[in-house]
Amino acid sequence: MKGFLIFLEHLTIVKNKKMVKEIKVLGSGCPSCIKLENNVKLALEKSGKEIKITKITDIVKIVEYGVMSTPALVFDEEVVSYGKVNDVGEIVELLNKYSCLDKKNCSSASSSKDNKKTCCK
Repeated sequence: MKGFLIFLEHLTIVKNKKMVKEIKVLGSGCPSCIKLENNVKLALEKSGKEIKITKITDIVKIVEYGVMSTPALVFDEEVVSYGKVNDVGEIVELLNKYSCLDKKNCSSASSSKDNKKTCCK
């Protein structure tokens, strides 16, 4: 019976596994939008992840995401950042946050030193 329970626990973890499959960079093509796209590419290289990147420049499509300030980042149809150019480190953190194995175990406690949220990796 114990082995069966461990098997069920393993199935639950695999079922809850979420990996980012696509990153969209929303923006008009301005220098800030281009910089964000380049930072995404560098973050993917740094983290060793291979994720499809799509650039959205159509203002109607951008507004459909509820974004009024660009550039913006979208992970699997969820807006994760807008109105700023995230640096490479911030994007790596976002990738880690949105690629957690089990969201229940993610820590939202902030570090007293830098006030950044952490998550399982």
